[in-house]
Amino acid sequence: MTAMTTGNTGASARADANRRRILDVALTELLHDPDASMDQIARAAGVVRRTVYGHFPSREALIGTLVDGAVDALTAADAAARRETADPAEAVARSVLAIWEIADRYRLLIGLAQRTVTVQGIRDRLAPLRENKVAVLQRGLDEGVFTSPLPAPALAYVHEQLLFAVMEAVNDGLLDAKEAGHAAAVSVLTAAGVPASEATALVAGSSR
Repeated sequence: MTAMTTGNTGASARADANRRRILDVALTELLHDPDASMDQIARAAGVVRRTVYGHFPSREALIGTLVDGAVDALTAADAAARRETADPAEAVARSVLAIWEIADRYRLLIGLAQRTVTVQGIRDRLAPLRENKVAVLQRGLDEGVFTSPLPAPALAYVHEQLLFAVMEAVNDGLLDAKEAGHAAAVSVLTAAGVPASEATALVAGSSR
């Protein structure tokens, strides 16, 4: 019984290691070539195609899992950034800057996901992150830090789409990636009614 349990544990550990390797390699391959096939990913990971399909039944499922990992990283970065301040405007600035550091790595993947994952699927994945943003925006609106004709939930959607647009602008070569984080943070704050000069100064101070 002990030998059987040990064998099962070993097989499970190998399967987990293969899955992690496939995900790591798939992210690298897809960021290099968004059209990379499952065969390409299998070869790069040093496994047979059947092994990849054993973990992920389709290319869309593989991309969806990578997007889940990206969203988890974005959510953790957002939470860590917001813990550093009680001021809603500074919290938004720090959040966008922290999120951009993660999003810049994943922006090609997110662009790819928008073509392979349903819009509703992306919205569902971002729901926890959006709920956190709604709470900060609502507090800012209540305190008069933000002014907007939109309620906090709708304003959160505007901010979300704005960040997607900035990612696409970088992907299309219209904006330098190094400048994009600051530009996105200033744009998000101004969309919430913060004067541009104040937003620019706040973002500059939050990035130090």
